[in-house]
Amino acid sequence: MAVNDALGGHVTNDIKFCQRCGERLITETLHDRERPTCPGCGHIVFLDPKLAVVVLVSLNGKLVLVRRAIEPALGRWSFPSGYVDRGESVEDAAVREVQEETGLDIRLTGFLGLYSGRDNPVVLAVYSADVTGGEMVAGVEAEDVGLYAPDELPDMPFPHDEQILSDWKTGNG
Repeated sequence: MAVNDALGGHVTNDIKFCQRCGERLITETLHDRERPTCPGCGHIVFLDPKLAVVVLVSLNGKLVLVRRAIEPALGRWSFPSGYVDRGESVEDAAVREVQEETGLDIRLTGFLGLYSGRDNPVVLAVYSADVTGGEMVAGVEAEDVGLYAPDELPDMPFPHDEQILSDWKTGNG
């Protein structure tokens, strides 16, 4: 049996077979946690968190949000965000994700912090940014792009959204 949790809509592990010997993985409690383990060679798969960027983009006193065209949170409004690719700086990933999802060019203006949680396999590196150019248009992973006053945001879908917004508003990031 493979571990396949969907925490916050993010799949934590879809590995079904041992990367060393090819045997089907089972779940065992090791080091006080359930972990995918190979019954053949004993290899333990440690599931490391994935790093994603989130960017609070300001434009004319409002925040740029995207309506997600992909899961998790399909159809919901959220901050531009996405995974950091291997070999890519976190800052470059933030700029790339905003451009891909919104068509906007940005300048990062601050680092709000890292956000993580016990029940979420994704660690978020959160930045603030200002628009420097481009044309606001929904990218492939977005159904729409919109501007919202910080105090009039739609219901946000992810566990850390409220804390991120609060930190941004108060400058506590």
